[in-house]
Amino acid sequence: MAQPAQQLPAEIWVHVFGYLSASDKFSVRTACKYFKKLIDHGSLWKDWSVVLGFHKGYYNSQFWGTLRRRRVTSVVLRGTKATDLKRLASSIPTLTTVVTYQSSQASLGFLKECTNLKRLAIRGSGTPLLLDGSTVYEPKQLTHLSMCDVKLPTTAVSSLISAVVKFKNLTSLVCHKVGIIEDTFLMVHSILTCLPKLKHLSLSVGHTLCTFHNNSRPNPGPLGGDDAPVLSSLELIDCMDYSFEEDVMKRMPGLKSLAVFYNHSHHRIPGGQDGGHLKTWLRDLSQLSTLVIVKGPPVKNYVTSIPATVTSLTLCIAGLSPQDMEAVSVQVPNLLHLHIDPWPSHLGAHAAQIPQLFPKLKSLKLRHEHVSEKDFLQLHQLKDLEYLEILDIRPHLSELTGKLQALTNVRLQVITSPRNIDVLTCPCVCQVN
Repeated sequence: MAQPAQQLPAEIWVHVFGYLSASDKFSVRTACKYFKKLIDHGSLWKDWSVVLGFHKGYYNSQFWGTLRRRRVTSVVLRGTKATDLKRLASSIPTLTTVVTYQSSQASLGFLKECTNLKRLAIRGSGTPLLLDGSTVYEPKQLTHLSMCDVKLPTTAVSSLISAVVKFKNLTSLVCHKVGIIEDTFLMVHSILTCLPKLKHLSLSVGHTLCTFHNNSRPNPGPLGGDDAPVLSSLELIDCMDYSFEEDVMKRMPGLKSLAVFYNHSHHRIPGGQDGGHLKTWLRDLSQLSTLVIVKGPPVKNYVTSIPATVTSLTLCIAGLSPQDMEAVSVQVPNLLHLHIDPWPSHLGAHAAQIPQLFPKLKSLKLRHEHVSEKDFLQLHQLKDLEYLEILDIRPHLSELTGKLQALTNVRLQVITSPRNIDVLTCPCVCQVN
């Protein structure tokens, strides 16, 4: 087989192999030595991450050599033995992204030898971790830091600040379930004060109550320093509507993306109003372009406050009436991207209304369950729709999507399985990506 295969230039084969999934590449790789060499071409594994478990002992030199030929830069570590990780750092010197699970202080020692490390995610720690500039080879090189279910030395904000203050060039910081119990807003203010280049901040805030009811609370002023870029993306995980004070968004006017993940549906906050804070938050964000709401209060309670500048909207909420959908369409007339999932109910016949309500859509995510074929096929009226993702797999779905694609002259790309998610994305937010 090797001789006929070599009648085509290697560049042609590499181009063809670029259309294969990872599992198909592994299958082709076993066909012959020539294909094995071509499959290991670095361009075929760009943005690919390897998951290493170390469950069966050491990986051999041939394995490490294969990863070097593929120019692997991203790894997910399921094993945390210090000796195995030290071998990893020396075997793949090109590493820029590391995701490690169930870390200990000793297991993180190998990071000092990852000379090109730019993105780090730590998922879980059985014991408190002392993170600081000495944890990595070059603190100023790190641009992304993500911590989820990680124990810090204390539950004070100062413990978190001491962990990140040396990473001056961070543009993205994720802190979920790190046990900080102090005032949420003061935590945000402290973070942005010491990280002037931060663009994206994601915090779990459900465990703490803001003390904004205390009139003696000091006013720290606008977030960030005078010369600091304005934070553009904020995620609040396990949110309660009173986790932040009501006027907090006035101090972050440059936000272009806001995602609020409530820990319950239909929150009732002190004062007897559902969603009162969210309504005020949205009213103060005049530059917002992306809005994500998961669970939380009914849409009718805040829909009139959604800025008209929003072009990307995610609503994963309990219940969504035709009146709600119509109100949303009036509020955001230029919507281009919609992810709608009224769990635990369903869209049903309301799916047929989407082309009339949101005629400019370019991408759409929804569930097919309880949507009739007639109503589903109405989506072909979305003349600018390029991407449709079906969030649930149902019998005969391929036949139905084939009919929809035919109605759009195969213009529409229909996806029935989620697109690849960046390994750095925390599981806390994967549900809406």
